[in-house]
Amino acid sequence: MTAVGPLAAAASPLAAVPLPAVQLAATPELPGPLAALAPFLTQYGYLAVGLLVLLDNAALPVPGQTVLILAAVYAGAGQLDLAAVITVAVLAAVAGDCLGYLLGRYGGRALVHRYGRYVGLTGPRLVKAEDFFARNGGRVILVARFIDGLRQTNGIIAGTTGMPWRRFMVWNTAGALLWVGAWSTAGYLAGSDIDQVYRTALRYQLYLLLALALLLVALGVRHLLRRHERRRRH
Repeated sequence: MTAVGPLAAAASPLAAVPLPAVQLAATPELPGPLAALAPFLTQYGYLAVGLLVLLDNAALPVPGQTVLILAAVYAGAGQLDLAAVITVAVLAAVAGDCLGYLLGRYGGRALVHRYGRYVGLTGPRLVKAEDFFARNGGRVILVARFIDGLRQTNGIIAGTTGMPWRRFMVWNTAGALLWVGAWSTAGYLAGSDIDQVYRTALRYQLYLLLALALLLVALGVRHLLRRHERRRRH
């Protein structure tokens, strides 16, 4: 039997005392789309957030909004810094919309004049679109961030219709702050409820799309009725 010395005997009680450790909160179970992006975000971190958010706001249908929510969830679990996530996402969202604006400004009108007639976008309709955007463009840009399809194209539309750059930048920045702030807060606070929060967000986004579709139908019907009334008078 090996003898135990006085110093070893004195130290042995300390060996049973666990050392304090700083542990990160466990990442909650993620729904399908978030789980699919998790390895990409884990590997590339803030770069993944910046790249996908930028492309999502620059006319490409990539999961920028999804990676923003996921990054906020990671921040809630202590794996990313929330302030850094918000900063990167806001800058990327603003830059993405600016790229879309430049595409519309320097190429959109040429495409409309060349191919617009194939989708019913004639010269007079482009003039009407420009008038509408002159009056309501700021509100459109602000709300568009929350609607798939419009988030990717609102910058192009603003550039094509000739929205002034300074006015565009004001609404672009405001929309980016609102969009990033809303989704990063939701993801950060959701915690283990992220699955339910994500499904609720998708449902309300569907409601917004339906409301937009109904609005467009109503505007179309009103236009047809007015045209019919003008023809009847003549």
